[in-house]
Amino acid sequence: MNTRNLLLVFLLLAFAKQDLHSQFGFSHEIGVITGPVVFYSDYGQRYDFETNAGNVGIGIGLVHYINFSYRADCNCYTRDTYFNDHFKIRSELDYHKTNFEHFGEWVDPDRESITANQLRAMKGSTRVIELGAQLEYFPLSIRDFAAGGFRLAPFASLGAHWVNYDPEVYSELGDLVLGVDGDGNQIFNPETVPAKYFDSFQQDSDSTWAIVMSLGTRYKLGPLSDLMLDARWTYYLSNWVDGLNPDVPENKANDWNFWINIGYIYYID
Repeated sequence: MNTRNLLLVFLLLAFAKQDLHSQFGFSHEIGVITGPVVFYSDYGQRYDFETNAGNVGIGIGLVHYINFSYRADCNCYTRDTYFNDHFKIRSELDYHKTNFEHFGEWVDPDRESITANQLRAMKGSTRVIELGAQLEYFPLSIRDFAAGGFRLAPFASLGAHWVNYDPEVYSELGDLVLGVDGDGNQIFNPETVPAKYFDSFQQDSDSTWAIVMSLGTRYKLGPLSDLMLDARWTYYLSNWVDGLNPDVPENKANDWNFWINIGYIYYID
């Protein structure tokens, strides 16, 4: 499923939810988010600052909120319950891309081994589309914030995303794969691929699920608009999102990322 089709699905769901929930007295918000994505993958050295700073991409997303505190059908507040005044449902469609290379101790310029040269030449990237929802909790009153009682409204959220990823892995030294044997197994090029990375590449697009958690805050710009700052942690239920998954002891965790985004939210009156 390509980006255009996913965007169409997202918009149809958003408008369908708007028609449905307006009948039950809910209101809606829409917005856009963007910011840098720090991707923790199988490229580079674990817990290394250069690795974390080097493998950074950019993301953009469309967001839709169901606001339980306000009724769109009568332009009035809903029943005053704790849930209505402190929770929203956030659905979104995201796209981000990150380019990868190896950083850290094993590719330091003073290392002149064949493996070090192979790692320095190994590059990659992944294009990721995510579609999902989160339950967003506001410890302060949503009603009071909407009425201008205070400028900042912190929040925390938890949810799940369906993820489609399209990775690419290559070497500046040449081909990674020389062909296939009689059993259909790939024959890896020992001149470009370190031995521990044999059978560790995936070049085809695939899908998985992700657990999403975030902390952020909104800043009230006007009666119908907010500025949002959001720090998100996404843990993928697959270790192939970056296209690389070596079967070695130090490869202890699935791929994940940390996305700091800023967004503009508009209230549909």
